[in-house]
Amino acid sequence: MTERGHVPPELVDYDAERSRFSWDAAQAQLDGLPGGRGLNIAHEAVDRHVAHGRGDVVALRWLGKDGSRRDITYTELSESSAQWANALDTLGVAPGDTVFTLLGRVPELYVTVIGALKHRNVVSPLFSVFGPEPIRQRLELGHGRVLVTTETLYRRRIAAMRADLPELDHVVIVGDDPAPDGTVHFDDLIAAADDAWTIPPTDPEDRSLLHFTSGTTGTPKGAVHVHGAVVAHLTTSHYALDLHPGDVYWCTADPGWVTGTSYGIVAPLVHGVTSIVDEGDFEAGRWYDLLESERVNVWYTAPTAIRMLMRAGPDEAAARDLTALRLVASVGEPLNPEAVTWGEAHLGLPIHDNWWQTETGGIMIANFRGTPIRPGSMGRPLPGIDAALLERDPKGAIVLDDEGAPVVVTEPDREGELALRVGWPSMFRGYLGQPERYEACFVGDWYRSGDLARRDADGYFWFLGRADDVIKSAGHLIGPFEVESALIEHPAVYQAGVIGVPDPMAGEVVKAFVALRPGHEPNDDLRLELIGFARKKLGPAVAPRDIAFDQHLPVTKSGKIMRRVLKARELGLDEGDLSTLEETS
Repeated sequence: MTERGHVPPELVDYDAERSRFSWDAAQAQLDGLPGGRGLNIAHEAVDRHVAHGRGDVVALRWLGKDGSRRDITYTELSESSAQWANALDTLGVAPGDTVFTLLGRVPELYVTVIGALKHRNVVSPLFSVFGPEPIRQRLELGHGRVLVTTETLYRRRIAAMRADLPELDHVVIVGDDPAPDGTVHFDDLIAAADDAWTIPPTDPEDRSLLHFTSGTTGTPKGAVHVHGAVVAHLTTSHYALDLHPGDVYWCTADPGWVTGTSYGIVAPLVHGVTSIVDEGDFEAGRWYDLLESERVNVWYTAPTAIRMLMRAGPDEAAARDLTALRLVASVGEPLNPEAVTWGEAHLGLPIHDNWWQTETGGIMIANFRGTPIRPGSMGRPLPGIDAALLERDPKGAIVLDDEGAPVVVTEPDREGELALRVGWPSMFRGYLGQPERYEACFVGDWYRSGDLARRDADGYFWFLGRADDVIKSAGHLIGPFEVESALIEHPAVYQAGVIGVPDPMAGEVVKAFVALRPGHEPNDDLRLELIGFARKKLGPAVAPRDIAFDQHLPVTKSGKIMRRVLKARELGLDEGDLSTLEETS
Protein backbone atom coordinates (compact mmCIF):
# COMPACT_ATOMS: atom_id res chain seq x y z
CA MET A 1 0.00 0.00 0.00
CA THR A 2 1.10 3.57 -0.57
CA GLU A 3 1.04 6.36 2.00
CA ARG A 4 -0.12 9.90 1.43
CA GLY A 5 2.56 12.22 0.07
CA HIS A 6 5.03 9.41 -0.75
CA VAL A 7 3.79 9.02 -4.33
CA PRO A 8 4.17 11.84 -6.86
CA PRO A 9 1.05 12.81 -8.83
CA GLU A 10 0.64 11.31 -12.29
CA LEU A 11 -0.07 14.74 -13.77
CA VAL A 12 1.70 17.91 -12.62
CA ASP A 13 2.42 20.01 -15.73
CA TYR A 14 -1.00 20.08 -17.36
CA ASP A 15 -0.09 21.89 -20.58
CA ALA A 16 3.03 19.80 -21.21
CA GLU A 17 1.16 16.55 -20.65
CA ARG A 18 -1.57 17.55 -23.08
CA SER A 19 0.93 18.57 -25.75
CA ARG A 20 2.84 15.27 -25.72
CA PHE A 21 -0.11 12.91 -25.29
CA SER A 22 -1.30 10.56 -28.05
CA TRP A 23 -3.85 7.74 -27.98
CA ASP A 24 -1.49 5.52 -29.99
CA ALA A 25 1.18 5.87 -27.31
CA ALA A 26 -1.45 5.14 -24.64
CA GLN A 27 -2.49 1.94 -26.39
CA ALA A 28 1.16 0.88 -26.62
CA GLN A 29 1.15 0.54 -22.82
CA LEU A 30 -1.18 -2.45 -23.19
CA ASP A 31 -0.14 -5.87 -24.46
CA GLY A 32 -2.81 -6.72 -26.98
CA LEU A 33 -3.75 -10.34 -27.43
CA PRO A 34 -0.78 -12.68 -28.00
CA GLY A 35 0.15 -13.11 -31.62
CA GLY A 36 -1.30 -9.78 -32.65
CA ARG A 37 -4.86 -11.10 -32.42
CA GLY A 38 -6.39 -7.78 -31.41
CA LEU A 39 -7.43 -6.08 -28.17
CA ASN A 40 -9.69 -7.59 -25.51
CA ILE A 41 -10.68 -5.89 -22.24
CA ALA A 42 -10.51 -9.10 -20.20
CA HIS A 43 -6.98 -9.88 -21.33
CA GLU A 44 -5.72 -6.41 -20.42
CA ALA A 45 -7.59 -6.39 -17.11
CA VAL A 46 -6.63 -9.84 -15.82
CA ASP A 47 -4.65 -12.29 -17.97
CA ARG A 48 -1.96 -9.73 -18.84
CA HIS A 49 -0.99 -9.41 -15.18
CA VAL A 50 -0.73 -13.18 -14.76
CA ALA A 51 1.46 -13.41 -17.86
CA HIS A 52 3.80 -10.77 -16.40
CA GLY A 53 4.21 -12.61 -13.10
CA ARG A 54 1.75 -10.55 -11.05
CA GLY A 55 -0.82 -13.30 -10.57
CA ASP A 56 -0.38 -13.41 -6.78
CA VAL A 57 -1.51 -9.77 -6.37
CA VAL A 58 -4.96 -9.47 -4.81
CA ALA A 59 -7.34 -8.25 -7.50
CA LEU A 60 -10.53 -8.13 -5.39
CA ARG A 61 -10.90 -7.91 -1.64
CA TRP A 62 -14.53 -8.80 -1.03
CA LEU A 63 -16.20 -7.72 2.21
CA GLY A 64 -19.53 -9.46 2.81
CA LYS A 65 -22.55 -8.06 4.60
CA ASP A 66 -22.08 -10.68 7.30
CA GLY A 67 -18.52 -9.58 8.05
CA SER A 68 -16.85 -12.29 5.97
CA ARG A 69 -13.81 -11.54 3.80
CA ARG A 70 -12.38 -13.10 0.70
CA ASP A 71 -9.26 -12.19 -1.25
CA ILE A 72 -9.25 -13.11 -4.96
CA THR A 73 -5.90 -12.92 -6.75
CA TYR A 74 -5.42 -12.11 -10.41
CA THR A 75 -4.59 -15.77 -11.04
CA GLU A 76 -7.79 -16.91 -9.34
CA LEU A 77 -9.85 -14.36 -11.28
CA SER A 78 -8.18 -15.45 -14.51
CA GLU A 79 -9.03 -19.10 -13.87
CA SER A 80 -12.61 -18.59 -12.66
CA SER A 81 -13.41 -16.23 -15.54
CA ALA A 82 -11.99 -18.82 -17.94
CA GLN A 83 -14.37 -21.36 -16.41
CA TRP A 84 -17.29 -18.99 -17.05
CA ALA A 85 -16.17 -18.51 -20.66
CA ASN A 86 -16.13 -22.29 -21.08
CA ALA A 87 -19.55 -22.54 -19.40
CA LEU A 88 -20.99 -20.05 -21.89
CA ASP A 89 -19.59 -22.18 -24.67
CA THR A 90 -21.26 -25.26 -23.19
CA LEU A 91 -24.59 -23.41 -23.05
CA GLY A 92 -24.31 -22.67 -26.75
CA VAL A 93 -24.01 -18.94 -26.27
CA ALA A 94 -22.42 -17.30 -29.29
CA PRO A 95 -19.92 -14.40 -29.40
CA GLY A 96 -21.85 -11.18 -29.71
CA ASP A 97 -24.80 -12.44 -27.64
CA THR A 98 -25.70 -10.25 -24.67
CA VAL A 99 -25.10 -11.46 -21.11
CA PHE A 100 -27.02 -9.47 -18.48
CA THR A 101 -26.24 -9.39 -14.77
CA LEU A 102 -28.75 -8.56 -12.03
CA LEU A 103 -26.57 -8.89 -8.95
CA GLY A 104 -25.28 -6.99 -5.98
CA ARG A 105 -21.56 -6.60 -5.32
CA VAL A 106 -20.64 -10.28 -5.07
CA PRO A 107 -17.55 -12.06 -6.49
CA GLU A 108 -19.63 -13.92 -9.10
CA LEU A 109 -20.50 -10.60 -10.73
CA TYR A 110 -16.85 -9.86 -11.50
CA VAL A 111 -16.24 -13.40 -12.73
CA THR A 112 -19.28 -13.12 -15.00
CA VAL A 113 -18.22 -9.79 -16.51
CA ILE A 114 -14.60 -10.81 -17.18
CA GLY A 115 -15.52 -14.30 -18.40
CA ALA A 116 -18.18 -13.00 -20.78
CA LEU A 117 -15.72 -10.48 -22.22
CA LYS A 118 -13.24 -13.32 -22.73
CA HIS A 119 -15.97 -15.17 -24.61
CA ARG A 120 -16.54 -11.99 -26.68
CA ASN A 121 -20.06 -11.50 -25.40
CA VAL A 122 -21.64 -8.11 -24.82
CA VAL A 123 -22.05 -7.48 -21.08
CA SER A 124 -24.95 -5.41 -19.74
CA PRO A 125 -25.07 -4.94 -15.94
CA LEU A 126 -28.43 -4.06 -14.36
CA PHE A 127 -29.00 -2.26 -11.06
CA SER A 128 -30.15 -4.87 -8.54
CA VAL A 129 -32.92 -2.68 -7.07
CA PHE A 130 -34.64 -2.18 -10.43
CA GLY A 131 -38.29 -3.22 -10.45
CA PRO A 132 -39.70 -5.73 -12.96
CA GLU A 133 -40.63 -3.20 -15.67
CA PRO A 134 -37.18 -1.56 -16.11
CA ILE A 135 -35.63 -5.04 -16.13
CA ARG A 136 -38.05 -6.37 -18.75
CA GLN A 137 -37.59 -3.32 -20.94
CA ARG A 138 -33.80 -3.57 -20.92
CA LEU A 139 -33.73 -7.33 -21.48
CA GLU A 140 -36.01 -6.88 -24.48
CA LEU A 141 -34.12 -3.94 -25.96
CA GLY A 142 -30.77 -5.65 -25.40
CA HIS A 143 -31.89 -9.04 -26.74
CA GLY A 144 -30.72 -10.66 -23.54
CA ARG A 145 -29.66 -14.25 -24.11
CA VAL A 146 -28.27 -14.93 -20.62
CA LEU A 147 -29.20 -13.45 -17.23
CA VAL A 148 -27.10 -14.06 -14.11
CA THR A 149 -28.99 -13.27 -10.91
CA THR A 150 -29.99 -14.64 -7.51
CA GLU A 151 -32.88 -16.92 -6.63
CA THR A 152 -34.61 -14.13 -4.70
CA LEU A 153 -34.32 -11.58 -7.50
CA TYR A 154 -35.44 -14.16 -10.06
CA ARG A 155 -38.50 -15.11 -8.03
CA ARG A 156 -39.49 -11.51 -7.25
CA ARG A 157 -38.59 -9.74 -10.51
CA ILE A 158 -38.22 -12.22 -13.38
CA ALA A 159 -40.23 -15.42 -12.97
CA ALA A 160 -43.65 -13.91 -13.66
CA MET A 161 -42.52 -12.35 -16.95
CA ARG A 162 -40.14 -15.10 -18.14
CA ALA A 163 -42.65 -16.27 -20.76
CA ASP A 164 -42.66 -12.76 -22.23
CA LEU A 165 -38.89 -12.88 -22.83
CA PRO A 166 -38.50 -15.49 -25.59
CA GLU A 167 -34.88 -14.51 -26.33
CA LEU A 168 -33.81 -15.16 -22.72
CA ASP A 169 -32.56 -18.73 -23.11
CA HIS A 170 -30.58 -19.10 -19.90
CA VAL A 171 -31.06 -17.83 -16.35
CA VAL A 172 -28.10 -18.63 -14.09
CA ILE A 173 -28.56 -18.52 -10.30
CA VAL A 174 -25.83 -17.27 -7.95
CA GLY A 175 -25.76 -18.04 -4.23
CA ASP A 176 -26.61 -20.89 -1.90
CA ASP A 177 -30.31 -21.17 -2.77
CA PRO A 178 -31.41 -23.99 -5.10
CA ALA A 179 -31.94 -23.06 -8.74
CA PRO A 180 -35.68 -22.79 -9.57
CA ASP A 181 -37.18 -24.73 -12.45
CA GLY A 182 -36.03 -23.37 -15.79
CA THR A 183 -32.74 -22.07 -14.39
CA VAL A 184 -29.27 -23.49 -13.77
CA HIS A 185 -26.90 -22.91 -10.89
CA PHE A 186 -23.73 -20.85 -11.42
CA ASP A 187 -21.62 -23.12 -9.20
CA ASP A 188 -22.66 -26.21 -11.16
CA LEU A 189 -21.60 -24.63 -14.43
CA ILE A 190 -18.27 -23.48 -13.02
CA ALA A 191 -17.51 -26.84 -11.40
CA ALA A 192 -17.93 -28.61 -14.71
CA ALA A 193 -15.81 -26.16 -16.72
CA ASP A 194 -12.10 -26.06 -17.56
CA ASP A 195 -10.08 -23.22 -15.99
CA ALA A 196 -8.13 -22.52 -19.19
CA TRP A 197 -9.48 -20.43 -22.06
CA THR A 198 -7.77 -18.89 -25.07
CA ILE A 199 -9.40 -15.60 -25.98
CA PRO A 200 -10.27 -15.66 -29.69
CA PRO A 201 -9.16 -12.81 -31.96
CA THR A 202 -10.92 -9.62 -30.87
CA ASP A 203 -11.15 -6.51 -33.00
CA PRO A 204 -10.91 -3.30 -30.94
CA GLU A 205 -14.25 -2.31 -32.53
CA ASP A 206 -16.00 -5.49 -31.37
CA ARG A 207 -18.85 -4.69 -28.98
CA SER A 208 -18.05 -5.21 -25.29
CA LEU A 209 -20.42 -3.33 -22.96
CA LEU A 210 -24.04 -2.21 -23.21
CA HIS A 211 -25.14 0.47 -20.74
CA PHE A 212 -28.68 1.77 -20.64
CA THR A 213 -29.24 5.44 -19.95
CA SER A 214 -32.56 7.21 -19.63
CA GLY A 215 -33.83 9.94 -21.92
CA THR A 216 -36.56 12.49 -21.48
CA THR A 217 -38.90 10.72 -23.89
CA GLY A 218 -39.25 7.22 -25.24
CA THR A 219 -37.49 4.07 -24.13
CA PRO A 220 -34.10 3.87 -22.36
CA LYS A 221 -31.13 4.24 -24.67
CA GLY A 222 -28.68 1.35 -24.91
CA ALA A 223 -25.22 2.88 -25.34
CA VAL A 224 -22.88 0.45 -27.10
CA HIS A 225 -19.16 0.38 -26.22
CA VAL A 226 -16.27 -1.58 -27.72
CA HIS A 227 -13.17 -3.43 -26.53
CA GLY A 228 -10.95 -0.56 -27.65
CA ALA A 229 -12.45 1.48 -24.79
CA VAL A 230 -9.94 -0.21 -22.48
CA VAL A 231 -7.31 2.28 -23.69
CA ALA A 232 -9.39 5.10 -22.22
CA HIS A 233 -10.10 3.11 -19.04
CA LEU A 234 -6.34 2.82 -18.51
CA THR A 235 -5.53 6.43 -19.37
CA THR A 236 -8.36 8.24 -17.62
CA SER A 237 -7.86 6.40 -14.35
CA HIS A 238 -4.13 7.13 -14.62
CA TYR A 239 -4.70 10.88 -14.88
CA ALA A 240 -7.96 11.51 -12.99
CA LEU A 241 -7.72 8.82 -10.28
CA ASP A 242 -3.92 8.81 -9.96
CA LEU A 243 -3.71 5.01 -9.71
CA HIS A 244 -0.26 3.55 -8.97
CA PRO A 245 1.06 -0.02 -8.59
CA GLY A 246 0.39 -1.34 -5.10
CA ASP A 247 -2.63 0.87 -4.50
CA VAL A 248 -5.71 -0.19 -2.56
CA TYR A 249 -8.66 1.33 -4.39
CA TRP A 250 -12.35 1.61 -3.52
CA CYS A 251 -15.09 2.63 -5.93
CA THR A 252 -18.44 2.73 -4.12
CA ALA A 253 -20.60 2.81 -7.26
CA ASP A 254 -22.88 -0.15 -7.95
CA PRO A 255 -21.74 -2.08 -11.06
CA GLY A 256 -25.30 -1.73 -12.37
CA TRP A 257 -24.29 1.83 -13.31
CA VAL A 258 -21.58 2.77 -15.78
CA THR A 259 -19.25 4.15 -13.07
CA GLY A 260 -19.37 0.85 -11.22
CA THR A 261 -18.36 -0.99 -14.40
CA SER A 262 -15.80 1.36 -15.96
CA TYR A 263 -14.17 2.37 -12.65
CA GLY A 264 -15.39 -0.33 -10.28
CA ILE A 265 -14.35 -3.28 -12.46
CA VAL A 266 -12.33 -2.50 -15.58
CA ALA A 267 -10.02 0.45 -14.77
CA PRO A 268 -8.58 -0.79 -11.44
CA LEU A 269 -8.02 -4.27 -12.88
CA VAL A 270 -6.26 -2.86 -15.94
CA HIS A 271 -3.92 -1.03 -13.55
CA GLY A 272 -3.32 -4.22 -11.55
CA VAL A 273 -4.29 -2.69 -8.20
CA THR A 274 -6.34 -4.19 -5.37
CA SER A 275 -10.03 -3.23 -5.43
CA ILE A 276 -12.22 -3.19 -2.35
CA VAL A 277 -15.62 -4.75 -3.10
CA ASP A 278 -18.07 -3.93 -0.33
CA GLU A 279 -21.33 -5.85 -0.41
CA GLY A 280 -22.92 -3.68 2.28
CA ASP A 281 -24.87 -0.46 2.02
CA PHE A 282 -23.83 2.97 3.20
CA GLU A 283 -23.34 3.56 6.92
CA ALA A 284 -21.01 6.38 7.90
CA GLY A 285 -19.20 4.66 10.76
CA ARG A 286 -18.69 1.44 8.84
CA TRP A 287 -17.38 3.32 5.78
CA TYR A 288 -14.86 5.19 7.91
CA ASP A 289 -13.83 1.89 9.50
CA LEU A 290 -13.30 0.40 6.03
CA LEU A 291 -11.21 3.33 4.82
CA GLU A 292 -9.03 3.06 7.92
CA SER A 293 -8.71 -0.71 8.29
CA GLU A 294 -8.12 -1.46 4.60
CA ARG A 295 -5.68 1.48 4.25
CA VAL A 296 -7.49 2.70 1.13
CA ASN A 297 -5.30 4.94 -1.04
CA VAL A 298 -7.76 6.09 -3.71
CA TRP A 299 -11.48 6.47 -3.05
CA TYR A 300 -13.99 7.16 -5.83
CA THR A 301 -17.48 7.92 -4.58
CA ALA A 302 -20.56 10.10 -5.15
CA PRO A 303 -21.61 13.54 -3.90
CA THR A 304 -24.57 11.98 -2.10
CA ALA A 305 -22.21 9.82 -0.04
CA ILE A 306 -20.01 12.82 0.73
CA ARG A 307 -23.02 14.81 1.94
CA MET A 308 -24.09 11.89 4.14
CA LEU A 309 -20.64 11.81 5.70
CA MET A 310 -20.86 15.56 6.26
CA ARG A 311 -24.20 15.06 8.00
CA ALA A 312 -22.62 12.44 10.29
CA GLY A 313 -20.41 15.19 11.69
CA PRO A 314 -16.64 15.73 11.95
CA ASP A 315 -16.10 13.48 14.99
CA GLU A 316 -16.44 10.28 12.93
CA ALA A 317 -13.63 11.36 10.60
CA ALA A 318 -11.43 12.76 13.36
CA ALA A 319 -11.40 9.43 15.21
CA ARG A 320 -9.87 7.56 12.24
CA ASP A 321 -6.36 7.23 10.85
CA LEU A 322 -6.89 8.08 7.19
CA THR A 323 -3.26 8.85 6.34
CA ALA A 324 -3.17 6.10 3.69
CA LEU A 325 -5.80 8.03 1.73
CA ARG A 326 -4.11 9.90 -1.12
CA LEU A 327 -7.01 10.93 -3.36
CA VAL A 328 -10.77 11.30 -2.95
CA ALA A 329 -12.75 11.78 -6.16
CA SER A 330 -16.44 12.21 -6.79
CA VAL A 331 -18.76 11.80 -9.77
CA GLY A 332 -22.42 11.47 -10.68
CA GLU A 333 -23.63 15.03 -10.20
CA PRO A 334 -21.96 18.40 -9.59
CA LEU A 335 -20.10 18.59 -6.30
CA ASN A 336 -20.89 21.73 -4.34
CA PRO A 337 -17.89 23.81 -3.20
CA GLU A 338 -18.68 23.25 0.48
CA ALA A 339 -18.12 19.51 0.04
CA VAL A 340 -14.71 20.09 -1.56
CA THR A 341 -13.51 22.25 1.32
CA TRP A 342 -15.12 19.94 3.91
CA GLY A 343 -12.96 17.11 2.60
CA GLU A 344 -9.83 19.19 3.06
CA ALA A 345 -10.84 20.14 6.60
CA HIS A 346 -11.96 16.71 7.86
CA LEU A 347 -10.39 14.07 5.59
CA GLY A 348 -7.15 15.97 5.12
CA LEU A 349 -7.75 16.05 1.35
CA PRO A 350 -9.89 18.13 -0.97
CA ILE A 351 -12.46 16.17 -2.97
CA HIS A 352 -11.75 16.12 -6.70
CA ASP A 353 -14.83 16.47 -8.88
CA ASN A 354 -14.88 15.15 -12.44
CA TRP A 355 -17.33 14.89 -15.32
CA TRP A 356 -18.28 12.25 -17.85
CA GLN A 357 -21.33 10.40 -19.15
CA THR A 358 -22.51 6.92 -20.04
CA GLU A 359 -21.93 7.84 -23.67
CA THR A 360 -18.32 8.97 -23.13
CA GLY A 361 -17.41 5.68 -21.44
CA GLY A 362 -14.78 7.33 -19.25
CA ILE A 363 -13.79 10.49 -17.39
CA MET A 364 -13.47 13.45 -19.76
CA ILE A 365 -12.96 16.48 -17.47
CA ALA A 366 -11.38 16.39 -14.02
CA ASN A 367 -9.68 18.19 -11.18
CA PHE A 368 -6.28 16.48 -10.98
CA ARG A 369 -4.35 15.57 -7.86
CA GLY A 370 -1.24 17.45 -8.94
CA THR A 371 -2.89 20.67 -10.14
CA PRO A 372 -4.96 23.33 -8.35
CA ILE A 373 -8.63 22.61 -7.63
CA ARG A 374 -11.35 25.15 -8.26
CA PRO A 375 -14.11 24.18 -5.76
CA GLY A 376 -17.39 23.83 -7.64
CA SER A 377 -15.68 23.29 -11.00
CA MET A 378 -15.67 20.08 -13.05
CA GLY A 379 -12.01 20.76 -13.79
CA ARG A 380 -10.18 20.72 -17.12
CA PRO A 381 -10.23 18.23 -20.04
CA LEU A 382 -7.97 15.22 -19.76
CA PRO A 383 -5.00 14.81 -22.11
CA GLY A 384 -6.40 13.47 -25.37
CA ILE A 385 -9.79 15.14 -24.83
CA ASP A 386 -10.80 18.34 -26.60
CA ALA A 387 -13.79 20.04 -24.97
CA ALA A 388 -15.61 23.17 -26.07
CA LEU A 389 -18.83 25.08 -25.55
CA LEU A 390 -21.11 25.36 -28.58
CA GLU A 391 -23.37 28.33 -29.21
CA ARG A 392 -27.10 27.61 -28.93
CA ASP A 393 -30.02 29.58 -30.32
CA PRO A 394 -33.05 30.40 -28.13
CA LYS A 395 -34.71 27.12 -29.13
CA GLY A 396 -31.69 25.04 -28.14
CA ALA A 397 -30.33 24.33 -31.62
CA ILE A 398 -26.59 24.59 -32.23
CA VAL A 399 -25.67 27.74 -34.15
CA LEU A 400 -23.75 27.06 -37.38
CA ASP A 401 -21.39 29.37 -39.24
CA ASP A 402 -21.49 30.14 -42.98
CA GLU A 403 -19.64 26.90 -43.76
CA GLY A 404 -22.02 24.77 -41.68
CA ALA A 405 -19.63 24.23 -38.76
CA PRO A 406 -20.83 24.73 -35.17
CA VAL A 407 -19.94 28.06 -33.59
CA VAL A 408 -17.64 27.62 -30.58
CA VAL A 409 -17.99 29.98 -27.62
CA THR A 410 -14.58 31.59 -27.10
CA GLU A 411 -15.28 34.27 -24.49
CA PRO A 412 -14.76 33.19 -20.86
CA ASP A 413 -17.75 32.73 -18.54
CA ARG A 414 -20.32 32.51 -21.33
CA GLU A 415 -22.88 29.70 -21.36
CA GLY A 416 -22.83 27.04 -24.07
CA GLU A 417 -23.53 23.36 -24.62
CA LEU A 418 -20.60 21.23 -23.54
CA ALA A 419 -19.22 19.24 -26.48
CA LEU A 420 -16.29 16.90 -27.07
CA ARG A 421 -14.34 16.46 -30.29
CA VAL A 422 -14.91 12.88 -31.50
CA GLY A 423 -12.13 10.31 -31.54
CA TRP A 424 -11.43 9.15 -27.98
CA PRO A 425 -11.41 5.31 -27.61
CA SER A 426 -14.28 4.92 -25.13
CA MET A 427 -16.78 7.01 -27.10
CA PHE A 428 -19.99 5.03 -27.52
CA ARG A 429 -20.51 3.58 -30.99
CA GLY A 430 -24.30 3.79 -31.11
CA TYR A 431 -27.63 3.52 -29.36
CA LEU A 432 -28.81 -0.04 -29.83
CA GLY A 433 -31.36 -0.11 -32.64
CA GLN A 434 -31.73 3.68 -32.67
CA PRO A 435 -29.40 5.10 -35.35
CA GLU A 436 -31.31 8.38 -35.69
CA ARG A 437 -31.07 9.00 -31.97
CA TYR A 438 -27.32 8.37 -32.15
CA GLU A 439 -26.78 10.70 -35.10
CA ALA A 440 -28.64 13.47 -33.26
CA CYS A 441 -25.85 13.45 -30.64
CA PHE A 442 -23.33 14.86 -33.11
CA VAL A 443 -22.84 18.09 -34.98
CA GLY A 444 -19.82 18.28 -37.25
CA ASP A 445 -16.86 16.76 -35.40
CA TRP A 446 -18.42 17.31 -31.98
CA TYR A 447 -20.36 15.08 -29.60
CA ARG A 448 -23.16 17.05 -27.92
CA SER A 449 -23.35 16.22 -24.22
CA GLY A 450 -26.68 17.92 -23.55
CA ASP A 451 -25.12 19.65 -20.52
CA LEU A 452 -24.88 23.41 -20.26
CA ALA A 453 -21.65 24.83 -18.86
CA ARG A 454 -19.34 27.81 -18.82
CA ARG A 455 -15.55 27.95 -18.99
CA ASP A 456 -13.47 30.42 -17.05
CA ALA A 457 -10.42 32.28 -18.32
CA ASP A 458 -8.08 29.51 -17.10
CA GLY A 459 -9.92 26.71 -18.90
CA TYR A 460 -11.87 25.27 -15.98
CA PHE A 461 -15.41 24.14 -16.82
CA TRP A 462 -18.41 24.83 -14.59
CA PHE A 463 -21.66 22.84 -14.84
CA LEU A 464 -24.84 24.92 -15.18
CA GLY A 465 -27.58 22.37 -15.84
CA ARG A 466 -29.09 19.86 -18.22
CA ALA A 467 -30.34 20.96 -21.60
CA ASP A 468 -33.10 18.35 -21.26
CA ASP A 469 -35.17 17.01 -18.39
CA VAL A 470 -33.16 13.98 -17.22
CA ILE A 471 -33.16 13.81 -13.42
CA LYS A 472 -29.88 13.23 -11.56
CA SER A 473 -30.66 11.66 -8.19
CA ALA A 474 -27.86 10.33 -5.98
CA GLY A 475 -25.72 9.82 -9.07
CA HIS A 476 -28.46 7.96 -10.98
CA LEU A 477 -29.89 9.24 -14.26
CA ILE A 478 -33.67 8.87 -14.25
CA GLY A 479 -35.79 9.41 -17.33
CA PRO A 480 -39.09 11.16 -16.51
CA PHE A 481 -40.90 9.28 -19.26
CA GLU A 482 -40.11 5.94 -17.64
CA VAL A 483 -41.66 7.06 -14.34
CA GLU A 484 -44.65 8.67 -16.03
CA SER A 485 -45.32 5.49 -18.01
CA ALA A 486 -45.38 3.40 -14.84
CA LEU A 487 -47.74 5.75 -13.02
CA ILE A 488 -50.19 5.84 -15.93
CA GLU A 489 -50.61 2.08 -15.60
CA HIS A 490 -52.43 2.66 -12.30
CA PRO A 491 -56.20 2.69 -12.91
CA ALA A 492 -56.65 6.00 -11.07
CA VAL A 493 -54.11 7.95 -13.14
CA TYR A 494 -55.03 9.73 -16.36
CA GLN A 495 -51.86 11.75 -16.94
CA ALA A 496 -48.54 12.14 -15.18
CA GLY A 497 -45.67 14.61 -15.34
CA VAL A 498 -42.37 13.99 -13.57
CA ILE A 499 -39.56 16.40 -12.64
CA GLY A 500 -36.54 16.52 -10.38
CA VAL A 501 -36.69 18.86 -7.40
CA PRO A 502 -33.62 19.98 -5.43
CA ASP A 503 -32.64 17.84 -2.44
CA PRO A 504 -29.76 18.60 -0.06
CA MET A 505 -28.61 14.95 0.05
CA ALA A 506 -29.43 13.38 -3.32
CA GLY A 507 -29.01 16.49 -5.48
CA GLU A 508 -32.46 15.93 -6.93
CA VAL A 509 -35.37 13.66 -6.05
CA VAL A 510 -38.22 12.58 -8.28
CA LYS A 511 -41.57 14.33 -7.89
CA ALA A 512 -44.65 13.39 -9.90
CA PHE A 513 -47.74 15.40 -10.74
CA VAL A 514 -50.78 13.31 -11.67
CA ALA A 515 -54.22 13.99 -13.08
CA LEU A 516 -56.84 11.49 -11.92
CA ARG A 517 -59.49 9.67 -13.89
CA PRO A 518 -63.17 10.35 -13.12
CA GLY A 519 -64.35 8.61 -9.97
CA HIS A 520 -61.07 9.01 -8.08
CA GLU A 521 -60.51 11.66 -5.44
CA PRO A 522 -57.12 13.03 -4.40
CA ASN A 523 -56.21 12.14 -0.83
CA ASP A 524 -53.26 10.96 1.23
CA ASP A 525 -54.24 7.31 0.99
CA LEU A 526 -54.19 7.43 -2.81
CA ARG A 527 -50.89 9.33 -2.75
CA LEU A 528 -49.26 6.57 -0.67
CA GLU A 529 -50.84 3.92 -2.86
CA LEU A 530 -49.38 5.49 -6.00
CA ILE A 531 -45.93 5.82 -4.46
CA GLY A 532 -46.03 2.16 -3.44
CA PHE A 533 -47.28 1.18 -6.90
CA ALA A 534 -44.38 3.00 -8.56
CA ARG A 535 -41.82 1.56 -6.14
CA LYS A 536 -43.02 -1.96 -6.91
CA LYS A 537 -42.76 -1.42 -10.67
CA LEU A 538 -39.63 0.73 -10.84
CA GLY A 539 -37.70 0.14 -7.63
CA PRO A 540 -37.03 2.69 -4.87
CA ALA A 541 -34.15 4.40 -6.69
CA VAL A 542 -36.36 5.40 -9.62
CA ALA A 543 -39.84 5.81 -8.15
CA PRO A 544 -41.11 9.27 -7.09
CA ARG A 545 -40.54 10.40 -3.52
CA ASP A 546 -43.56 12.70 -3.65
CA ILE A 547 -46.77 12.95 -5.67
CA ALA A 548 -48.96 16.01 -6.15
CA PHE A 549 -52.45 15.96 -7.66
CA ASP A 550 -53.13 18.40 -10.50
CA GLN A 551 -56.09 18.07 -12.87
CA HIS A 552 -54.70 20.75 -15.19
CA LEU A 553 -51.22 19.62 -16.11
CA PRO A 554 -49.43 21.83 -18.68
CA VAL A 555 -49.75 19.91 -21.94
CA THR A 556 -48.84 20.95 -25.49
CA LYS A 557 -51.34 20.74 -28.32
CA SER A 558 -49.60 17.55 -29.41
CA GLY A 559 -50.15 16.01 -25.99
CA LYS A 560 -46.65 16.37 -24.51
CA ILE A 561 -46.36 17.19 -20.82
CA MET A 562 -44.38 20.43 -20.42
CA ARG A 563 -42.01 19.40 -17.66
CA ARG A 564 -40.10 22.67 -17.73
CA VAL A 565 -43.36 24.45 -16.85
CA LEU A 566 -44.01 22.02 -14.00
CA LYS A 567 -40.51 22.64 -12.70
CA ALA A 568 -40.81 26.41 -13.02
CA ARG A 569 -44.08 26.36 -11.08
CA GLU A 570 -42.60 24.09 -8.40
CA LEU A 571 -39.55 26.33 -7.93
CA GLY A 572 -41.32 29.66 -8.41
CA LEU A 573 -39.45 30.49 -11.62
CA ASP A 574 -40.47 32.16 -14.89
CA GLU A 575 -42.58 29.69 -16.89
CA GLY A 576 -41.25 30.98 -20.22
CA ASP A 577 -43.05 30.62 -23.56
CA LEU A 578 -46.49 29.06 -23.09
CA SER A 579 -47.67 29.47 -26.69
CA THR A 580 -47.64 25.75 -27.41
CA LEU A 581 -49.79 24.81 -24.41
CA GLU A 582 -53.23 23.34 -24.90
CA GLU A 583 -55.98 25.62 -23.61
CA THR A 584 -57.46 24.35 -20.34
CA SER A 585 -60.65 25.34 -18.63
